[in-house]
Amino acid sequence: MSTLRIDIWSDVVCPWCYIGKRRLETALDRFEHADEVELHWHSFQLDPSHPKSDRRPVFETLAKKTGASIAQVQAMSRQVSELAVAEGLTYDLKRAVSVNTIDAHRLSHLAAAHGLGNQMHERLLRAHLSEGEIVDDPDTLIRLGAEVGVPEAETRRMLDGDAYAEAVQADFLEARRYGATGVPFFVLNRAYGLSGAQPAKTFLSALRTARAAPATR
Repeated sequence: MSTLRIDIWSDVVCPWCYIGKRRLETALDRFEHADEVELHWHSFQLDPSHPKSDRRPVFETLAKKTGASIAQVQAMSRQVSELAVAEGLTYDLKRAVSVNTIDAHRLSHLAAAHGLGNQMHERLLRAHLSEGEIVDDPDTLIRLGAEVGVPEAETRRMLDGDAYAEAVQADFLEARRYGATGVPFFVLNRAYGLSGAQPAKTFLSALRTARAAPATR
């Protein structure tokens, strides 16, 4: 049985990434060879210049970044929240707090080393987008990691040092080599790229195409 590899670049504060994750999962539920699929999550920062320890409401950050008014940002956020509902997700973006996500990504790599990469990414997305959690706070990251099975002591040691920082940077560089400028970004069998939160039927078609073609190694 050949493995169909899916590499996914995502940021844990990205509303479209959570929607894209759910749509991919819907496609996998319909895919005849889902048992052959192997997911690999990769780090990407929508705003790597965001200062560490700078925390502010997402609406305020987006208004400053785009030049839009708070009311306009709220309207845009309502639209994406409605799309999330269609995928079974409940966003609460008025509670979301903008942070630098580097430590959250390092935690994702630590979790992946325990075979918990998908679970950790899911938990971080939900924490930021639905629960108003501060995903650069060390105690919060230790707790969220523990919820999916990452030992608290290991997360604490990781946060106290620079473990997985190079792996996170390597993910950024690999995304650039593929030409990714935003997320979510998906690569199937290192050959077929999909950008954005595509409809489930588009993912399903790509899965079937990638499986039928020789894998690129």
